[in-house]
Amino acid sequence: LYRSHVKNKNLVRPPYAYSASLLKSFVDNFVYKETEDQHVCWLEIVADLQGNRPMKRVLCGDVGFGKTEIAMRAAFKAVQQEKQVAVLVPTTILAQQHFETFCRRFEDTPFIIEVISRFRTAAEQKKIIKRLQEGKIDVLIGTHRMLSTDVKFKELGLLVVDEEQRFGVRHKEKIKRFRASVDVLTLSATPIPRTLHMSLMGIRDLSLVNTPPADRRAVRTRLMPANDY
Repeated sequence: LYRSHVKNKNLVRPPYAYSASLLKSFVDNFVYKETEDQHVCWLEIVADLQGNRPMKRVLCGDVGFGKTEIAMRAAFKAVQQEKQVAVLVPTTILAQQHFETFCRRFEDTPFIIEVISRFRTAAEQKKIIKRLQEGKIDVLIGTHRMLSTDVKFKELGLLVVDEEQRFGVRHKEKIKRFRASVDVLTLSATPIPRTLHMSLMGIRDLSLVNTPPADRRAVRTRLMPANDY
């Protein structure tokens, strides 16, 4: 791990340009009140993107604390730089949920959002892959289908991985091929020990969203006897 960390220190990329007006407009369109933790985490990510080394950051927070909003802001900043964004999620349902959320959030922008999963037919997937290679898709959201060898980006700039702990070993090995020179933002409510260990060692930076948004309802978990009727 240490040798890998030292090697990554030598990787550089052009810093993201400072674009206050357009980015501020996107941030201001957030329909909810931003929490202090969200604001701090966002500033940390902006600092990463405006640096000259690829971002390797874990964004940790409970369900409903606003991690996706921060990820969408990072995606917006990346596509502003004419980079493509990959949002990798573990399940088809979550891919569809993220797709709908991104579409609503980006509806006033010229950027193209797409999703690739088993909800798409083979013909639709083929068209999406072709448009992706041509640079006609800015943000692609998908399941492990996005890790297939036929899926190629014209210029990938940012990889967002949601709930990394739910991917298997083989999937994680495939994820590594994205990571060498692109910015990586990992979202997790329950990061695995290895991810936390890497953050504590400084191999990945860690941002925490500890404050719930106003009027958030607490998550309730119940254990119930099975009933087939």
